[in-house]
Amino acid sequence: MHEHLSRLRRSVTAVASFTLIGTLAACGGDGGGGSSAPGVTDTTIKIGTHQPLTGPAAAGYSSISPATKAYFDYVNSKGGVHGRKISYEIKDDGYNPANTQKVVRELVLKDKVFAIVNGLGTPTHTGVLDFLKTNKVPDLFVASGSRNWNQVDKYPTTFGFQADYTTETKVQATYIKENLADKKVCFLGQDDDFGRDALKGLTQILGEDGVAERQKYVTSNTNVGPQIGKLKAAGCEVVSLATVPGFTALAVGTAARLKFQPQWIATSVGADLNTVGGALGDAAPLLEGFLSTNYLPSAFDDQDPWIKQFKKINADFNKDAPFTGNTVYGMTVGYLFVQALQQTGKDLTREGLMETIEKGGLDGSGLGKLRYSPDDHAGYGGVRMAKVTGDSQDYFGPTYSTDDGDTPVEEYTEDPTVPPADGIPAK
Repeated sequence: MHEHLSRLRRSVTAVASFTLIGTLAACGGDGGGGSSAPGVTDTTIKIGTHQPLTGPAAAGYSSISPATKAYFDYVNSKGGVHGRKISYEIKDDGYNPANTQKVVRELVLKDKVFAIVNGLGTPTHTGVLDFLKTNKVPDLFVASGSRNWNQVDKYPTTFGFQADYTTETKVQATYIKENLADKKVCFLGQDDDFGRDALKGLTQILGEDGVAERQKYVTSNTNVGPQIGKLKAAGCEVVSLATVPGFTALAVGTAARLKFQPQWIATSVGADLNTVGGALGDAAPLLEGFLSTNYLPSAFDDQDPWIKQFKKINADFNKDAPFTGNTVYGMTVGYLFVQALQQTGKDLTREGLMETIEKGGLDGSGLGKLRYSPDDHAGYGGVRMAKVTGDSQDYFGPTYSTDDGDTPVEEYTEDPTVPPADGIPAK
């Protein structure tokens, strides 16, 4: 195990730095006609994104944008949206904030994209929010659960996509309270907004005294032995993780070496079985019984209509790449963007697109509802518990809805959405 952990530390940069965060800066007054907006002609819509195709967040997450592009290519093969085909410019920033600023400026000032869609990374995307706002560029469905994206007064054109970290941990804490009430609960989180937002949800439900030991890590130091040692010494029986995938693997592997076996429970960011199991390698069986929350259909559920549709598109337009939760994520983003375009109509402007999103008519494959309104720019508000059993990661129990504030955690009783027969949103 020690030798394996050494290999993990050497390779952790392949998955470690992923802290999904998001924004949607959508604005503009680029004329009344569809072809007068930047990036829009009578036949095309050019959009862009920054993604970690290389660097510390590449493993697993470099597959998100190809999945989104595959969905767009599928729609394009059917004639596009209102006669326009979508061109998705994907630029690699290596998960480096300085690179992010460079490539986003290129996308806006040189490539003149209509919008930025699903820019990835909390520290990376945070640095371009003001630039996108100043240039009135729609910044849609940012890849992260940071609560920062829901700042309507400060960033009125920014929209999140995924369930925020506080929402996820409020649901986790509710599960703990109902099923593990006699256990000592502890926390390991990233030393930034990711960790702080996750801890907020736990303590909101369990109380400040309900989280006994709290440890944090930084992605530049792959030795989590001291933190795991303190969790073990404190007698922790349940450990909630606000960790990116590489550090989920390091935490689980280090704990096994120290003969520490708590019940792990993680947010969706650091819980994808394919990604974390891949980082653990031969030690992947350590994930047996691993609990987590998520807000999109399980990539392992072949009976889900969204998964059936996405798998077909993946086979036909994404070279049948490995199908994971990241594939589901990327294609859901693509679906939502197409749905927003369809509802906005042929007379496409930046302002019009943002107004469409605020109307709250988008759905996608999420387990719960999107929270979009003029006063709320957060993403999905419903999450569900999942458990690893063998080589599968499956949901159990109901979907719950809440938000990052004082809204109670309640069972979500509405029927799940189903995709259109051809997988393309109606006009």
